[in-house]
Amino acid sequence: MGLSEDPDLQPVLFGLFLCMYLVTVLGNLLIILAISSDSHLHTPMYFFLSNLSWSDICSTSTTVPKMLMNIQTHSRAISYVGCLTQMSTFTIFVCMDYMILTVMAYDRFVAICHPLHYLVMMNPRLCGFLILVSFLFSLLDSQIVILMILKITNFKSVEISSFFCDPSQLLNLSCSDTFSNNIVQYILGAVYGLFPISGIFFSYYKIVSSILRIPSSGGKYKAFSTCGSHLAVVGLFLGTGFGVYLESAASHSPRKSAVASVVYTVVTPMLNPFIYSLRNRDIKGALRRLHSRRV
Repeated sequence: MGLSEDPDLQPVLFGLFLCMYLVTVLGNLLIILAISSDSHLHTPMYFFLSNLSWSDICSTSTTVPKMLMNIQTHSRAISYVGCLTQMSTFTIFVCMDYMILTVMAYDRFVAICHPLHYLVMMNPRLCGFLILVSFLFSLLDSQIVILMILKITNFKSVEISSFFCDPSQLLNLSCSDTFSNNIVQYILGAVYGLFPISGIFFSYYKIVSSILRIPSSGGKYKAFSTCGSHLAVVGLFLGTGFGVYLESAASHSPRKSAVASVVYTVVTPMLNPFIYSLRNRDIKGALRRLHSRRV
């Protein structure tokens, strides 16, 4: 459906989204490059951060380039196979983001609540296993959504109320067997929504309890500063996600729902590198050293 029918606005939208996409890709690539090139950052926390940055690049790359091409060609059509492919890859990487943020909350919990056992508990084998499990869970979520979409038969010449093949919009096209679709969506919401967010809240409950027991204010600040960036990214991710959901549920304007989804799918991945680079002293130091090496 796109974001606007106004032809005069199309060049503005093209320039805006091209800039946002380039900032997202370059910003996250810089984070990955800084972490991989600095041996001081070869720790579990930054291993997870580099995977989060890679997932952000992939999730944005599934939607924005196609939208830019649509603006240039003045065509918003997408094939059946292309729509399923875009929806599948988008679901994988957005779910991957969520899973990695949950794993990062557990990492911060171990680092602050069990500092003496941190390197033993968060060993490289476990870190790799957690990323693999996150990917497999995301893949499973994507395949379940695909199976639900494949049951929809009225897929010819339909208009999707978004700027990409949004799974939530596609599921609304179903006119038959909506009860079973709703049941599956509730189960997916519980497994992929409630459990991870419960894990994040539990981890931070334990973290805050441990920080409050630290006697000095300097120690409290130092402990909290190690998870401040992660907390900001979690708040941004969940806040925009719930905001888009509420906007879609409350608004009867498809165009407003499409605009709201931009914040969730494009703006959030773009802001993540800024949050980590501005709030994290280690990342800032690694970027400075990387720059001085190139100069």
